[in-house]
Amino acid sequence: MRLISLALLGLSAASQAQTVTVSSPDGQLTVSINDDHALVQYQVSLAEQLIIAPSNLGMTFKRQAPFADGFKITNVNQSSHDSTWQQPWGEQQNIRDQHNALTLMLQSDDKKQGRYSVTFKVFNDGIGFRYEVPEQKGFDHSEITDELTEFAIADANQSTAWWIPARGWNRYEYVYNTTPLEQAAHVHTPFTFKTKNNVHVSIHEAALIDYAAMTLNQRRPGTFKADLTPWSDGIKVKKQGGFTTPWRTIQVAKQAIGLLNSHLILNLNEPNKLGDVTWVNPGKYVGIWWGMHINENTWGSGDKHGATTKNTIEYMDFAAQYGFDGVLVEGWNIGWDGDWFFNGDVFKFDQAYPDFDIKAISEHGKKVGVKLIGHHETSGNVTNYRKQMPAAFELYNRAGVEQIKTGYVADGGNIKRVDEQGIVRKEWHDGQFMVNEYLYNVALAAKHKLSINTHEPIKDTGLRRTYPNWLAREGARGQEFNAWGTPPNPPEHVPMLTFTRMLAGPMDFTPGIFDMSFNGLGDKTNRPQTTLAKQLALYVVLYSPIQMAADLPKNYLAKPDAFQFIQDVPTDWQQSIALGGEVGDFVVFARKAKATERYNGDDWFLGAVSDEQAREVTVKLDFLDANRRYEAQIYRDGADAEWKQNPYDLVIEKRIVTAKESLILSLATSGGTAIRFKAL
Repeated sequence: MRLISLALLGLSAASQAQTVTVSSPDGQLTVSINDDHALVQYQVSLAEQLIIAPSNLGMTFKRQAPFADGFKITNVNQSSHDSTWQQPWGEQQNIRDQHNALTLMLQSDDKKQGRYSVTFKVFNDGIGFRYEVPEQKGFDHSEITDELTEFAIADANQSTAWWIPARGWNRYEYVYNTTPLEQAAHVHTPFTFKTKNNVHVSIHEAALIDYAAMTLNQRRPGTFKADLTPWSDGIKVKKQGGFTTPWRTIQVAKQAIGLLNSHLILNLNEPNKLGDVTWVNPGKYVGIWWGMHINENTWGSGDKHGATTKNTIEYMDFAAQYGFDGVLVEGWNIGWDGDWFFNGDVFKFDQAYPDFDIKAISEHGKKVGVKLIGHHETSGNVTNYRKQMPAAFELYNRAGVEQIKTGYVADGGNIKRVDEQGIVRKEWHDGQFMVNEYLYNVALAAKHKLSINTHEPIKDTGLRRTYPNWLAREGARGQEFNAWGTPPNPPEHVPMLTFTRMLAGPMDFTPGIFDMSFNGLGDKTNRPQTTLAKQLALYVVLYSPIQMAADLPKNYLAKPDAFQFIQDVPTDWQQSIALGGEVGDFVVFARKAKATERYNGDDWFLGAVSDEQAREVTVKLDFLDANRRYEAQIYRDGADAEWKQNPYDLVIEKRIVTAKESLILSLATSGGTAIRFKAL
């Protein structure tokens, strides 16, 4: 790292304006920081094209003077970095971290304003920056009332945005909007948009720890300001002593698929803090889950109770026969009777219903080689859950459970926290309190060698790198909306998710529904608005290290040929490449299996999905290993396939291919193609 003192340059904090720049290793992205305004500002350019116009930096406090007017650059640290690190599991085994960095020390002549620094890291695929407030007099305790960070979009009036509303009742579970950028008023991140010159940009954050989540509020047209989610008392963030903020991230790509091939978010997170994580196991699972959503079973006890010993053992036998690692069981513990959405006070996480014998189930699982996957629904009462967590985790340790799906079903802003005085407070899912609560759950689970799959989560910001037992999250409209959502997920939903929500990290979407007609076919009912081939392609397109075969076993047995692809597809990858796509229209992914006990590490898999438009996509196979032959096992839409009335028209065929060839994929309306390239 190289320190440049402005004093050595003949400058002082009160001297003339200073501009400092840092560029990406390939020289294409440049960040410029300037102190010639009331607030320090930054801007971002791609190949001399302005992407982020001059935008403010700073923050304000309840007691301390703000980091606002009058701050100047006093010192500059510059550095470069180039290394490769390895994920214990993931969509990409080896990830290159190559960037140039710049840390600016900022101070005002008014000593009452304190001091802070901003660090920028510039990669070929985007930038990250964060604030650091050092230990200093007057900052023993800080309450942040606002973050002044801005993202002023150049040529905003000619940009297209894809977004969901922030701070709404349904958390992140909304259908995405496609609008001119100026219509995106208050949005969640990742927030994706395209400029008039077809540059694709996504604004998000990385390493969200002990801080409020950042939403974006468009105050002036084209200028989005950081809008931190507040505590119940209105304060945004509460800190003791010195602190750093999460990274504010801007991914930039000349083509849409460039966003999908970025590893910026992971690179801005700290390395694994858990040490040996060989106990964290990716895999596929089935579960007692979909039956409740389509009203064949109930979560609560009674004649239709799904979580029974008998049902679970039957699912375990099915899982063992067809190569699944685990069986998720929801509704097994006391508290589900009645309207469970409001049962947060009565859930017991170490007490089962009488018809669920967890010891007998555990013993059967050991015999057939299938794990029980745990489930904890809090209904938003996190205080009740935290009190029971140790006992609940110990029960799961005894039962051989390795993974837990947690749930925090509650309206946004309605998380129930009981404070030190016994007073009930209501918090947001993405406020600082809950950011810490989710991480507490993951960290305590790690001590018990348990992995977590969070539903109704805080958004993903790459913490799976630091805490590899945080396997996946929900955080968007999943498959269950196709059972009862009105409307269900539209045909464009998956190609929209890939360029928005999925930029944050793995999603437990729960793919693989084979019966589309439980409410009848057509477009007027709640049902998956896809073809069967598209359901298969989801296993490649939507990355998760724990993929569910979400439908009922009987529906897989009714279509055994199609079911074969779900049995074959892995969930842990050596390499992933986005080959084609446009936001909300279509996407094509290729992924190479990681070498494991089950996979030799030579096979590739491909998934392609379309929106409501039928289309042909030409895919070059040059991602395959050169000088090898492959048997392409193709699962594609038939000639008459279309999602409304004929979703089951599926053609399964085989052909020999090499890396020198191309394939033309014919995707039906809301259709797909799934391929296994088996190395010969």
